[in-house]
Amino acid sequence: MDAFANGLSGVQSAGVRLAASAHNVANSLTPGFHPLRTTQASVEGGGSVARVERDPEPRGVDLGREVVSQIQAGFQFRASLRVLAASADTRGALLDIFS
Repeated sequence: MDAFANGLSGVQSAGVRLAASAHNVANSLTPGFHPLRTTQASVEGGGSVARVERDPEPRGVDLGREVVSQIQAGFQFRASLRVLAASADTRGALLDIFS
């Protein structure tokens, strides 16, 4: 997998994490709510994937945990966007060499 695909998968994974956390916060006062849990793993060949599972038990939402998760997703977005930018710069430099 190339750097562009790695960066893109990071952006997508961060989006999944942020959406699940936002869903939990929005429903934190809903009686009987089953929070979403996100797991993220690396993919063979590069990149990452985030998976969302519904908690089997209804339980309260830990807002502190959700804030941390959203901050982490923000860092992941920024890091992945830098990878995308570096990949685009590298591709541009290679095209300049061959033109």
